[in-house]
Amino acid sequence: MVRVIVVDDEPMVCAHLRTILGSAEDIDVVAQAQDGAEAVEAVVRHRPHVVLMDLRMPGVDGLTAIERIAELPDAPAVVALTTFDADTYVLRALRAGAAGFLVKSTPPEDLIGLVRVAADGHTVLSPEAARRLVAASADGQQRSEQARRLVGGLTEREVEVLTCLGEGLSNADIARRLHLSEATVKSYVSRMLVKLDCTNRTQAGLLAHEARLVGR
Repeated sequence: MVRVIVVDDEPMVCAHLRTILGSAEDIDVVAQAQDGAEAVEAVVRHRPHVVLMDLRMPGVDGLTAIERIAELPDAPAVVALTTFDADTYVLRALRAGAAGFLVKSTPPEDLIGLVRVAADGHTVLSPEAARRLVAASADGQQRSEQARRLVGGLTEREVEVLTCLGEGLSNADIARRLHLSEATVKSYVSRMLVKLDCTNRTQAGLLAHEARLVGR
């Protein structure tokens, strides 16, 4: 079972998400919270696989909660919830450690599928969304230069793997494209995360966009 916590200060939104996710036989909504502080406590208590986190909440907001959750041992995948996909808070959430984001109006079947994707450790972020977010960033040029410096410390093969992450590919997809085993790809990804000081593959994929490796 995929254990999920829903976090939103609007009870109706929580109820809506619980209803949708509860219709899936392999997903169990184990708790809900109405602000970031409650969310962190719920994560510690229930040890979920996935947290759906609203970003704009009174009190402790979603960004702060994501940062705190990312520091926990065996931290769950946190997926940011937003009302529109150009929200500048989303980019900050991804840099804070979120595994991706979902628009609250996402169709039910897609929502269930994307929660499963997040639970499997994959990115919940399309290349198109990443491109829009990076383009909208106020500090885009500075970020791009910093990303290019970091990428300069990678081997040629690591750059290829990083580019694949930026395209949203899974380890299996990367293995097929680069003619490697999945175990080898996993090893490359783990080493890159350390080299790039990234919390997860979503951050690494975002960095690939900032370094302009994707869509060249």
